[in-house]
Order: sequence, then structure tokens, then C-alpha cells
Amino acid sequence: MSQARAPNSPAIHAALWMIGSILAFSAMAIAAKQIGPRHDSFEIMTVRSAVGFVLVLALAAATGKLHEITARNLGGHALRNIIHFTGQNLWFWALTMIPLAQLFAIEFTSPLWVVLLAALLLGERLTKIRLIAAALGFVGVLIVARPDLAHLNPGVLAAAASAFCFATTNVVTKKLTMGISILCILFWLTLMQFFFGLAGALSDGIFHLPTAATLPWLCVIGLAGVTAHYCITAALKVAPASYVMPLDFLRLPLIAVVGALIYAEPLDPYVILGAAVIFAGIWLNIRAEIRPKGHIEPITTP
Repeated sequence: MSQARAPNSPAIHAALWMIGSILAFSAMAIAAKQIGPRHDSFEIMTVRSAVGFVLVLALAAATGKLHEITARNLGGHALRNIIHFTGQNLWFWALTMIPLAQLFAIEFTSPLWVVLLAALLLGERLTKIRLIAAALGFVGVLIVARPDLAHLNPGVLAAAASAFCFATTNVVTKKLTMGISILCILFWLTLMQFFFGLAGALSDGIFHLPTAATLPWLCVIGLAGVTAHYCITAALKVAPASYVMPLDFLRLPLIAVVGALIYAEPLDPYVILGAAVIFAGIWLNIRAEIRPKGHIEPITTP
């Protein structure tokens, strides 16, 4: 019996890891919303990375895995973090210029890019089911957000660029997981992005120090950021990127529910309909992934 279930475990484990990342990213979005008027994106990234760096070192020391932190493939770490840092700041910048629903709708083109880039750069099999799941997820996002993309202002362009950066980051992360531990990836993530953020924050000669009101939220952002990246990296380590990232579509209906519960934002029927479409795509993707591979008709071959 255990042998029959073994092939299913990577897909299920990856889905559970992605649920963890979705919850962590949602917590980070709530915290960032609370402190946006006080801190700019560079300051948020600096403090977030500092908190994350301490947490990563503490976790590595507590688990006896400090030896896993090495300078192997430092160029790959640098590439990953430059791309991610760029995307993250573009996202924060877009947040100040366009509605949140519009930003999320554009951001969620990222899993579609992952599906394509993973096939091109990682040699992952591009199947009909993965394409259908990604397409259903994106349709569900459009149903929930119903964005007005008629006017391509700088915020829209920044959001689109951030989505592509996030997709590229996840593909590079998948590549790194093939020979490097999760803690090592997180170590260089937090260390490099601390200095990136600090340089950006000091570029105008002003750095707003945390206050008693913003420090707890900044700590939440730091903890949630490390948790989210740990979960995503763990998911990418056990399953293909083209399977893992469409699961992230679940974040939009969750954020809509959080907005209704915490900020009294209206929860209209489109959210429920869009969530149902997203769930349908994810369910198809998971079912296809846990079935014997011979049942999946490939469009491209590894």
C-alpha cells in the first residue's frame, strides 16, 4: 500500500508547501498595507531582509545545518536576488499607483510565464493539463479582479514587469534547488537583499527608522517573507515549477476574503465564481500530477 502511494507524495507535498507560502504572502501583504505610509519599499526590504537573515541563521544553528551555507554557485544566487529584488520593488511601486485588484490581476500572469519559461529553460514537460490549469487560474483571476487595462500607465507597466521578474526568479530558484539546500538559498536571499535594500533606502539620504507602531509589522513582514520563500523553495525542490506555481493562483481569492473580513471590503459573487474556476484548474493539475506519468500527454518532451 505504501509503495502505491509513494509516487503521489511529491505533488501533494508541493501543494501543502504552496499553501504555506500563500498564507505567508497574504500575511506579508496585510502587514505592508499597515506601514506603507511610513516606509518606502527600500526601507521595507531592508528591515525585512535583516529580520529574515537573523531567522535563517537561528534556524540553521538550531537544526545543525550551518555547514549547508556555502558560496557555491554564488553567481546563481546573485542573479536570483537581483531579479527578485527588482520585481519586488516594482511591485511595491505599482501598489502606490494602481488599484490593488488591478495589481494582483497583472501579477498573476506570473504562473503563466513560469509554465513557459520552465519548459524553455529547465526542460520541464509542457503538458496540456498544465497549460489548461494555468489558463483556468488566470481566467479565474480576471473574473475576481476584473481589471481595467485600457490605460497603460506606469503602474500597469511596473506590475507587468514585476510579474515577469517573479516568474524568472522562481525558474532560477528551481535551478538552484537541484544542488543547493533551502537554507543556503535563503541565507544569500536575505543577506544580498539587505544590502540591495539599504543602498536603495540611503540613495536619497533619508532612512525612516522603525517606530513602536511599525516595528511589529516589519517583523511580521520579515518572518512571513522567510516563511513564504522557504515554502516555495521546498515546493520547487520536490515538484516541477510548471506544476508548483499555478497553485499560487489561490492567493487572490484568499486575499479577497481577508479584505472582506479585516477591511470590510465587499465580497461580491465574482470572487466566488473566480475562486471556483481557480480551484478547478488546480484540481485538474494535482490530479494529473499524481496519476501515472503515462496518462499525461506531453506537448513538449524533456
